[in-house]
Amino acid sequence: MSAGLDGTAQANGADAELSADVPVRIGLGAIVAYVVLACGLAWLVALPLWLGDGLKEPYAVPLMSVMMYTPAVAVVLVLLVLRPVPKGRRLRFLGMWPLRPARRVVWMSAIGLLVPPLLVLVSTVVAVLCGWLRVDLVGFSGFTHLLAAKVPAGTPLPPAAVLIAAQAASIPVAAATINAVAAFGEELGWRGFLVPALRRYGTGTSLLVSGVIWGLWHAPIILLGYDFGRADATGVLFMIGGCVVWGVLLGWLRLRSASMWPAVFAHGALNASAAMYLWFFAWGSTADPVLVLPLGVAGWIVGAVVIFVLVLTGQFHRQPALAADRPRTMPAPLPEPPVDNPRTAGTDPAAATGSEPERS
Repeated sequence: MSAGLDGTAQANGADAELSADVPVRIGLGAIVAYVVLACGLAWLVALPLWLGDGLKEPYAVPLMSVMMYTPAVAVVLVLLVLRPVPKGRRLRFLGMWPLRPARRVVWMSAIGLLVPPLLVLVSTVVAVLCGWLRVDLVGFSGFTHLLAAKVPAGTPLPPAAVLIAAQAASIPVAAATINAVAAFGEELGWRGFLVPALRRYGTGTSLLVSGVIWGLWHAPIILLGYDFGRADATGVLFMIGGCVVWGVLLGWLRLRSASMWPAVFAHGALNASAAMYLWFFAWGSTADPVLVLPLGVAGWIVGAVVIFVLVLTGQFHRQPALAADRPRTMPAPLPEPPVDNPRTAGTDPAAATGSEPERS
């Protein structure tokens, strides 16, 4: 290789390295296309429920599980068709890979697994203190009656406290396995793609707008009475409120770790513990899901306090980038030895360089 070609190769390598460090900026067209696709596919999947008997259909739960993957499908379609992220940088942009520094990702994932159930428990306490939920902490009458209704009459059951302890211990396991698999479809879209795509408009805007869109995406099943039992616009509005609060918390995990996986586990933990209030409610009492659910007002209060603390401590300003990619190109070739000058061949090396020999 001549010296000219060698210099060109080195320049091209430098350009490639420089372009790899330039942040990816997603255009508004790709963002709008993603949102339309994600929401449109959700309505398409839920259409059989609307044409049938709604949430009473036996296939309602499987369909809602499929619906959770419509954001992931929308991401794949946008990346393949519109190509807003250069090929080779997509996993990095989505926060899927590389998992470096590994310690940071592991610790943030542990927070995602363990903290959401604690926040749900605190929100249950808030609902009790506000008078929205009446509890029985001695006989666990509500939980006992729910269990008895699910087994044949006369079937002996362990003490309710033992079952509650077993279910509580299983939450992190469920959150990291089956619930994480289900949550992956949503998180790939909302925190994997949408949050970093909207970062060009500011961190606050990114978290709030993505939360609103996440809430609207639930409309096909909320309008059927899912979660809040309100099959109207108020149910959608309450869902938007819950998704904004929890979306900020999940978004913080995403931005603080530079990885989508802590948000996946946190979403799984939230889903695994969302009905925790059923452990404690008193049989014969009524509770409005809008008030007592973690996506309801009690959850808003607890989430707002946590967000205030995060803002106060500057947590949203700490958004590390992933570790630099390991080089994937061949190392630069060794320089070739200089070509002998025919007019100085066979002479003293010092003379060939045009310098005088050293004198003693």
